Amino acid sequence: MCFCFISAEVVAGSAAWLGRGLSCVCAQRRESDARPSFDLTPAQEECLQRLQSRIDIAYDSSVPEHQEALKALWNVAFPEEELRGLISEQWKEMGWQGKDPSTDFRGGGFISLENLLFFARNFPRSFQDLLRKQEGDRSLWEYPFAVAGVNITFMLIQMLDLEAVKPRTLVGATFLKFLSENDSAFDLLYCITFKLMDHEWLAMHASYMDFNTVMKATRRQLEKELLIEDISRLEELPSYGLLNR
Repeated sequence: MCFCFISAEVVAGSAAWLGRGLSCVCAQRRESDARPSFDLTPAQEECLQRLQSRIDIAYDSSVPEHQEALKALWNVAFPEEELRGLISEQWKEMGWQGKDPSTDFRGGGFISLENLLFFARNFPRSFQDLLRKQEGDRSLWEYPFAVAGVNITFMLIQMLDLEAVKPRTLVGATFLKFLSENDSAFDLLYCITFKLMDHEWLAMHASYMDFNTVMKATRRQLEKELLIEDISRLEELPSYGLLNR
């Protein structure tokens, strides 16, 4: 079986920005590699399968639905500025690497675009604050907003082990309890994570080259919060309080 591993120094799939690419290493699974799995209820299994079907969809610039979603993201991000085309220098204003955002979706797929849209529509104030870097004492070399968003999607998929048949970590199993209660739990956790990442960024006085360090700190904090006892909804996570509608 072929497993794709990511360099320890790389958080997610936007390789051109982060400076290193993903490498695919073919390896035989050893007994020592085995991780525990957690049994799912039928409802949790169904929710996981629906989410996995979303994760499996690659962004395809020839699909009208994907084109419309990308246009919708621009319109909600910059309602005052008309988009001149799906390939345009304007996209750099949102923090894509070049004039064609489709090249940046490799690490996150179509769901990473859906995550950004969910964030923009449900927490517009926080979305705009992060997009326009309106909060805090910022460094000269800031993280590009949109590419960071794709990285966050990719990190969450890995952290929650969402491509496995069953969760193999307590964090992943805990998340599925939230997902069975709220079909939008992944999108909501994405919003929380993005805002938490920016909070960590400011607290660490980070700049461009510190992104991986900030993402690792964000992941540690998120895992810690997800495992807090007596939390039954994502809205009860401490970091949820960072979001503004």
